[in-house]
Amino acid sequence: MNAESPDAPPASPVQADAIADGGTGQDGGSGRKRPRPGERRIQILQALAAMLEQPGAERVTTAALAGRLEVSEAALYRHFASKAQMFEGLIEFIEQSVFGLANQLDEREADPRIRCRKLVTLLLQFGEKNPGMARVMVGDALVHENERLQQRMNLFFDKIESTLRQHLREVAVLGGTQTPTVDAQADASVITAFCVGRLQRFARSGFRRTPCENLEHSLALLLPGDRL
Repeated sequence: MNAESPDAPPASPVQADAIADGGTGQDGGSGRKRPRPGERRIQILQALAAMLEQPGAERVTTAALAGRLEVSEAALYRHFASKAQMFEGLIEFIEQSVFGLANQLDEREADPRIRCRKLVTLLLQFGEKNPGMARVMVGDALVHENERLQQRMNLFFDKIESTLRQHLREVAVLGGTQTPTVDAQADASVITAFCVGRLQRFARSGFRRTPCENLEHSLALLLPGDRL
């Protein structure tokens, strides 16, 4: 679950290496080892992400999640106060992964246009590599869940748009435009809508239409090189 570089978006908890059973205590008389502290929380999030990766999956219930983990629903609530809190764990992973990589881009890439291109690329690659997370990002997995979850994802894309706007203002200034702030705001809005649309199509196509399909061509239209 660690971000390595802007060119290598992290896999979701379910795609990461499975955490082996550990600890020294035994679970009753079954011979199953108890998870280490914090391990069960990760296992719950892994299971939730895996269930969201099933194309056409219905709303995930705590009963189904508990059944997948072969534990009781009460056992889930020993680690999370509510199902909304489980989804918040996934959203935190999305935020930390994407913005962690975006911060690395800011530090490593001097060209603001290239920063924009790479930000769009890492965002869409993250969604493609983490199908369950893509469903959370576009809200498909949050229907009928706590409203604050969708609000939090809205803020995530607002922050993506704000970051693009900052970079695009630099592009506009370097290009000598008379209205850099207005141009940057309009362009950032269009590019963010493109990202959301690609992720949405990916989720609603049962993960068949990849968000990075013909991406270089799309980026050439959205962020042409002659704008600097």
